[in-house]
Amino acid sequence: MANRHLQRSVAMQSLFEWDFQGKNNEKSRDVLKRNIAEFAPGLEDSIFAEHLMEGTLQEQSTIDKLIEKCAPEWPIEQVTIIDRNILRLGIYELMFGNYNEVPPKVAINEAIELAKTFGSDASARFVNGVLGTIYREMGEPMKDDISENHKQNLAEAEKKKEVKKKSKVVAEKVGR
Repeated sequence: MANRHLQRSVAMQSLFEWDFQGKNNEKSRDVLKRNIAEFAPGLEDSIFAEHLMEGTLQEQSTIDKLIEKCAPEWPIEQVTIIDRNILRLGIYELMFGNYNEVPPKVAINEAIELAKTFGSDASARFVNGVLGTIYREMGEPMKDDISENHKQNLAEAEKKKEVKKKSKVVAEKVGR
């Protein structure tokens, strides 16, 4: 499992536990540390998981209002605890995250994958619907953007093609 995906998974499980045990923010860091030790032994750097957990808790009231707005037939306390915390994490990454590190579509896809892994049969559709609504309301940031790194990789690949093509032409001329 990729490092960020693993850390995201542990952060979500920690949010679940935090929520289930009464939403005590003072114990959230201890919950995360224990879950990292249990679910990600040997993980050398847990800064991403810590950032997700702390940021999600910091923005929780804003995030919960968005969930209620985007799923009006589901008051926040009626949304299953797992779906609620997957949404919290996904919305945090979507709205407050660093797009250079985690583009919006990646944040949505990661939340959907968590829903498929940890939620019910309907969780992935529900999470996709809520996050998709928020993404559209935000104006679909980075919808058509290509990162600079991706542009550079495309340019390098194009150069390699050109060099290969030229070397083939030279080889044909030499072979005559």
